[in-house]
Amino acid sequence: MSPGYAGTPVVVLGATGFIGRWVARKLCQAGARLHLIVRDAASLKHAHGVVIECDLARPDAKQFLTETFRRIRPAVVFNLAGYGVDPGDRDEQLFQALNTELPRAIMEAAAASKAPEWPGQNVVHAGSALEYGEARGNLAENGPANPTTLYGKTKLEGTLAVARSDAFGLRAVTARLFTVYGPGERSGRLLPSLIAAARSGAPLKLTAGTQQRDFTYVENVADGLLRLGAAPCVPGGVVNLATGRLTSVRRFAETGGRVLGIPEENLIFGAIPTRAEEMSHEPVSIELLRSVIGVVPETSIADGIRRTLEFQMQR
Repeated sequence: MSPGYAGTPVVVLGATGFIGRWVARKLCQAGARLHLIVRDAASLKHAHGVVIECDLARPDAKQFLTETFRRIRPAVVFNLAGYGVDPGDRDEQLFQALNTELPRAIMEAAAASKAPEWPGQNVVHAGSALEYGEARGNLAENGPANPTTLYGKTKLEGTLAVARSDAFGLRAVTARLFTVYGPGERSGRLLPSLIAAARSGAPLKLTAGTQQRDFTYVENVADGLLRLGAAPCVPGGVVNLATGRLTSVRRFAETGGRVLGIPEENLIFGAIPTRAEEMSHEPVSIELLRSVIGVVPETSIADGIRRTLEFQMQR
């Protein structure tokens, strides 16, 4: 657990989302004075702090954030809000408002109300692997970013806004996240689909599963974000938050099948097409992550799936 958050005023945006809930949970455990800005307060059944309701896509979001931050004077703001992870998300205005304009608004609002005594980052922003797009080879933070999807392009624009931290008089970092899995994922993703198939006993149609991904357990990601927030210096302002190991989708599914007790014949590989926007790259560079926070995500896929089941049984 990252030190230094006890009694510290912190804001989390996107706290009702998959990763945002975990960040809020970890901050609560660390004793932070937590403020959660969410679109729908009713969807946050077990709040870990003060809940503030706001649709961050609305035109006056920047003014709202400026006024809210002035009241709270957060030491650090964690931005887990965004739009476009769900394949059904198609609203171009929301892509622009939440992925590009919101990070800019956060930086401006944070600059007007930062807590000068905080030694770590003022803003921690969640970026995406899709910002790299067509980039090949070992994905390093100082390498090229050539996004091909609207999600990747608008997320990269948000990252570039956060990278202008010096102009705002702030310390800020973007954590580029890859394939995050674990408790709280939305239905339809790979692990929830495997769990549903294990419970129903029905066959599960899958792609051929040849695509390689850096699967990172969500609790490791939340811990990494907190550690980045407490880090006094992050060279370059962008850090890959990943394991550095590639695993094929097929191998993940087969591992899940063994852990969950799914018969091999119930995993129907090649039954559905692979999405055109799938990335292809070498293992992700995590040397900067290691140098900044001293640790890297180490939970194995089998252990991550087991932990997900244990977490669900406790709920």
